[in-house]
Formats: sequence, C-alpha cells, structure tokens
Amino acid sequence: MQSEQLQFLFPHTELYPQSVQTVENDTYAFVKDGRQHYLVIVFDPADLNPVRGGFSGDVQQVRDDLAIKWCLPSYANAVKLREVFPWTAPSPLGLKKSFGCGDRMGLSAAAHIRAARSLDEEGIGLILAQQSIREMTRTGRTPAEVLNAATWGAFQENYRQPWGADADHMKTEEDIRNLVEAGFTFFTIDPSDYVDDNVNQYNADELQRQFEQLGNHAELTAHYAEQEFELEHGDQILRIAFTPGTLEHAAVKYERAVAHTVAIAKVLSEIKGDAGYDLEMSVDETETATSVAEHYFVANELKRRGVKVTSLAIRFIGEFQKGIDYIGDLAEFEASLKEHLLIAQELGPYKISVHSGSDKYSVYPICGRVLGDLLHVKTAGTWYLEALRAVARVDASLFREICDFASVRFDSDRATYHVIDNLNDLPDYRNCADSELEHTLDNNTMRQMLHVTFGSVLTDKTSNGAWRFRSRLYQLWLDNEAVHLGIVEEYSRKHMSTLGW
Repeated sequence: MQSEQLQFLFPHTELYPQSVQTVENDTYAFVKDGRQHYLVIVFDPADLNPVRGGFSGDVQQVRDDLAIKWCLPSYANAVKLREVFPWTAPSPLGLKKSFGCGDRMGLSAAAHIRAARSLDEEGIGLILAQQSIREMTRTGRTPAEVLNAATWGAFQENYRQPWGADADHMKTEEDIRNLVEAGFTFFTIDPSDYVDDNVNQYNADELQRQFEQLGNHAELTAHYAEQEFELEHGDQILRIAFTPGTLEHAAVKYERAVAHTVAIAKVLSEIKGDAGYDLEMSVDETETATSVAEHYFVANELKRRGVKVTSLAIRFIGEFQKGIDYIGDLAEFEASLKEHLLIAQELGPYKISVHSGSDKYSVYPICGRVLGDLLHVKTAGTWYLEALRAVARVDASLFREICDFASVRFDSDRATYHVIDNLNDLPDYRNCADSELEHTLDNNTMRQMLHVTFGSVLTDKTSNGAWRFRSRLYQLWLDNEAVHLGIVEEYSRKHMSTLGW
C-alpha cells in the first residue's frame, strides 16, 4: 500500500512516509496523532498473520477486507519491532568513525539520522541511544526507554545503517548487568573514581611510597622501568621513556583504574560471551591531562591483561567544558593528539574518544583530519540546549521561567560538572525582546547554566506533585515537532560537517 493510500485511511494523523514497510501482505507505518505516536498495521482481517499478532494494539475495522491495528510505542512493541525489523536494533560499530547522539529526551533520533543521511549516511556510525546511569537518574528514564526511543526513531526514518547503543559511564557490575539486559551494544567503563588526581602534588618520596603500595608494583617495575618504547607510523616516530619517576607517576595515577576496568570488562565478557559489543574505557572526567606515557601505560596494561577496547577516552590538554567550545592552544592540542593517535594505532588499533564533544568547533577539524576513522565523538547536553532553543522560539514565557529556575539551581547542580563557577556573564533574558530570546543560547554562561540544571528542570515537581516543567516541555516539543527536529538536525549537521564528515 502506498503512502498516499495510507494517509487517506487516517487523514487526521501525520504519516511519516519513509517509515512505510510491507511484511507478508501487511503494511506497517509510523504516524503521529496529536501528541501521540503509533505504529499502525494495515491488514486484511481474513489473513491470519502471526507476525502482526505479536504486536499489541487496538484494531479498527474499516471494511470487511481492511482493518488498522493501532500500536503504542510501548516496551513490548519495541521488542517485537526489533525482531521483525532487525535494523531497528543496535549493533556494534567497531572501528567505524562514530558520533554519539546523547538524546536525553528521547525525541531527537530522527534529526540525527537526517543530518548523517545528508552528509555521509554509510560512513558515519551513529550511536542513537547514549545515556549514562547518572543522566538516566536525572531525567527519570530507564535503560529500556532510552533504547526504545532510538528504535522508534530508526523505524520512523527507515534507517538501515548499523547504529549503536552506548551504556555510558558505567561504574559498577550492577550497571553492566542492567544495561546488557536492556540490549545495549556499546559499554563505556568509567573508572575515574579510581584515578589518583593528587599525583602531581606528591614529592619523590611520597610518590615512591604510593607506588610501592600497589600490589603489582614489582611486576610493573620489571616491565617498564628504564624501558623506552618506540612507536612509528608513516613518517611519525614517538619515543616514550619510562624513567622510574615516569613509571611511578603513571602507575600511581592509573593502575587502580586499569584494574577496575579489567574487573568490569571480565564481567561483561562473561555475560556477553561471543556476542559482539564495543568496549570503551573513559578517564576523561579527571582534573589532570593524560600524558603520552600515561596513555601508553593504560592502553598497554589493558592489552597485557586481555582487555580489547574499541575506543579510549583520555583527558586531553586544554579545557573540554560542557556545552561550549574548546579552551586552549589549538597547535598544542593538535601536536598532542598526533602523539596519542600513534599509541592508539600501535596498541590497538582503537578509536580516540572525545567526550564532552558538544560544540567543540575549533578542534573538530583537527580531530577529523588527524584521527580519520579512529575517532568517536560523544555529545549529549547540547541537544537539550537546542531543544530549549525551540522553547525560546515558540514560548518565550516558558523559556524565561526555566531560566529563572535554573539560575537558582545552578550552584547546587554544577557540583558534578566541569563548568564555570558563577553567572556573572548571564545575558539579560528577562528584558530582551522575544525575537532575540533564543540568541541568549549562544552565550556560554547561559548554555552552561541550562546544561547542568537539565535534570532539575525535567524532574522537579510543585508542592501538589505535578511536574513543574516536564509536561509542558514535552507537549511543546511534540506540538512543534518540525521546529524542534529542524533545529537539532541543523545543529547536528554542523557538528558532523565541521569534523570533515
């Protein structure tokens, strides 16, 4: 059945024509009726089809030979959809260059797909589902809800390219088990709690004492002390010498983090078995930059202990603050990145993962040019900010109300983020013209204030138990879907194209 015929059957709904599929004489499509999305199945009631029967929904009889099954985008229906249309399920992406979409509200998958499709559909690996346990807690979402939103987005856009689902910043065995069960295929282990960020403050004696407290310090000494490792790729050569001080510094800072990663990776391997998955280790959320010797130590120890990573997120030089551009010397960043790439090529290959990657336009061309396909960029909060741009454009009063709330919450909510520590440069959102309001989101202070308070905005309730903002926000985004998705698509395309993709 053609999309024109389908639209005639339900004239008061919005049909996504690219979603139309045929399975055993039944026609499947994704539609929106008001604020509610549905999977619709158009079929002949005389044809008993077990595939159709696997979806739950209400049946509307149109005529003797035609009926419509209206299926909500529920958990059970998402599970069945992934069975019937395997391309709506995530899969490992391996060493394909990739872009983590970090869709915090579960509404933006279609926009990211459209952006990638307009640039390099086959060449860009999208991580359509990406959320950390911390973010799920703050937004009140479950792993299944995060994954299912990506599934429905893939079906809506008829997206047949492999896409991933990133269980981001996992810290415990419980995290692993919950997210494996939900169906995620990309697992980011975050051992930052085991990184010793005080290492730069230790004098030589204290550093030696801390090193000798490591249970495997003798083994590490035998393997690294007074060793020089030469890495060569093309016309580039990097020599990393492990003097006693260099080894002690790297081991004291990262050995416990490596050990924790190995333990969590072992649990993951036992659960997943031979099933494919992508594994990332992330040490980006630390105070001090990762030197080339430290990077080599971490990667080599993972390799020696049998842990194969698809990507590794180090702490780069300069500042990768949330929601704003890179702060630092670009020439120094590029020189450092080239050295880190040599390690990734020698000890992997694996991708260099750029976390807090949203809005880092000044370093995107460098990352794309230097790393090529060995690049994973992880974005998240910026899509919430751009969703608020839609709010500012459509409902100025609601946007100002959110800003007032966020300004009060900022000091407490910024505690777990690397951002500014005051709102002195906040633009005058209360008194500017409505037509200028969305441009306040181009201000770094405004972006970071709204970025760190997203959880409070989405989950705070009034004294009578009603959502303070959540219901109104979702209603606005659904009522103005074209505006919201258009903004996110444009911004997503800007990210990808600046990377050279």
